[in-house]
Amino acid sequence: MNSLQNKRRWKTALLAAAVSIIIISLWYSNRLINKMADDERNNVQIWAKSIHQKANLVHTTEIFFKQLKDEERKKVEMLAQAARRLVTAESSEDITFFSGIIEDNKTIPVVLTDATGKINSARNVCFDLDSVKYLKGDLKKEFTKYKPIIFDYYSGSLNYKYRSKNLNYYYYKDSKVFTELKTYLDNLINTFFSEVVINSASIPVIITDSTSSKIIASGNIDNKSLNDSLFLQHTIKVMKEENEPIVIKLTNNETNYIFYRNSYLLRQFRYYPYVQFGAIGLLIFLAYLLFSSLRQSEQNLVWAGMAKETAHQLGTPLSSLMGWTEMLRISKVDENIVQEIEKDIVRLNNVTERFSKIGSKTILKEENITKIIYETISYLKTRTSQKVIFNITPSLDDSIIISINKHLFQWVIENLCKNAIDAMDGKGNIDISIIDNKKNIVIDVKDTGKGIARSKQKEIFKPGYTSKKRGWGLGLSLAKRIVEFYHNGKIFVKETNHIKGTTFRIILPKKETN
Repeated sequence: MNSLQNKRRWKTALLAAAVSIIIISLWYSNRLINKMADDERNNVQIWAKSIHQKANLVHTTEIFFKQLKDEERKKVEMLAQAARRLVTAESSEDITFFSGIIEDNKTIPVVLTDATGKINSARNVCFDLDSVKYLKGDLKKEFTKYKPIIFDYYSGSLNYKYRSKNLNYYYYKDSKVFTELKTYLDNLINTFFSEVVINSASIPVIITDSTSSKIIASGNIDNKSLNDSLFLQHTIKVMKEENEPIVIKLTNNETNYIFYRNSYLLRQFRYYPYVQFGAIGLLIFLAYLLFSSLRQSEQNLVWAGMAKETAHQLGTPLSSLMGWTEMLRISKVDENIVQEIEKDIVRLNNVTERFSKIGSKTILKEENITKIIYETISYLKTRTSQKVIFNITPSLDDSIIISINKHLFQWVIENLCKNAIDAMDGKGNIDISIIDNKKNIVIDVKDTGKGIARSKQKEIFKPGYTSKKRGWGLGLSLAKRIVEFYHNGKIFVKETNHIKGTTFRIILPKKETN
């Protein structure tokens, strides 16, 4: 009993130590993971802030570009007015101011035509006026990006909606400076989207239009998957839930959204403690199985060695006792006494045979289990107090056949009955019932003893456990081993309490599974 308690204490201590190691390991790992996660979140916040700043820069550039565009339009209108005044001015009128306005235009390409498209004058153009007389074809298409300024020389009105031979058209296109700025702005926008994707590092990023349906750019996401509309909607939904999208306005005041989520590495970090816990738990479980298997093998060897040695030691005195019984007969001792001694010798022979079978391959034979139990109880009755009453159902005439090892199974019944007698202090009833089911045989052994404490119900089948001062604690352990290991059955405490006593149940399969 003390060894069993010490063993339990050691198990508890080792379990507590293992749990402490796991908790400390998980705590420290979780602390490192949280620190790494915080660092990555800070990097994401810095990245998002830089996107806002660059988006503001691009937006400011767009505003400046639009202002420049408006200024050029006003300048062209002023040039048209100056050209009209040059044509309609009186001979005595000073036209120096208007001609100066036209001369000061060094950047904006302009072409003045009549209603037929004939070129009257041009400035800052890349074609020769001597060879190009009319504005048509690709050249006209190039100069009609913006609506021409229409005016009548004689009325002085601008933007006439009707055609007449007096109408003149003032065509213009973007200046070289404006074109270069436009190219720079387009490159800036393209570079912005590229840098958003590139600088996102390992962060999955999707840049969409204002409807959140058209992808402008993406990074760290499989582009083939993004072609699937359902996958795109799901991804954007997940990103929205994880991080607030970044709203930017670039050209033409159009709204764009930048959706992003935590990196794959950070998401994996969240599951790392659970994976670590699972790995440690699996390792402990495998170690437990290994050591249990080794311990079981060691116990098997100890059981087999002890049993065979016991059988060997009993063999010599049994042979001697058999000789002494013959001497008693010759000496004409009371035959009843000799027969009782022979019964005990037979009994000892059975015990020796039981021990010899431990560790060896057990041979199961078709036996009448009812008869075996009746024989076992008959032997116990003559060596037990008459205050113990045995009740067996069904009767001896009912034959129930099952594959068992007779000598070993008798040992099980004897051990259960002896424990029941001890629990009843040598006085009470022992009821044994045999139930024949389709797939198995159920045997209940019930006593009227003091019962078994709930905390001890799992301990009673372990080697070394006993409630008796001189007990070895091997009876129930042997019974469990014989039923489960040699007969592939089950034995357990069906019910127990201090009023009704204890009922042990044995379940034996009918079909041999060895």
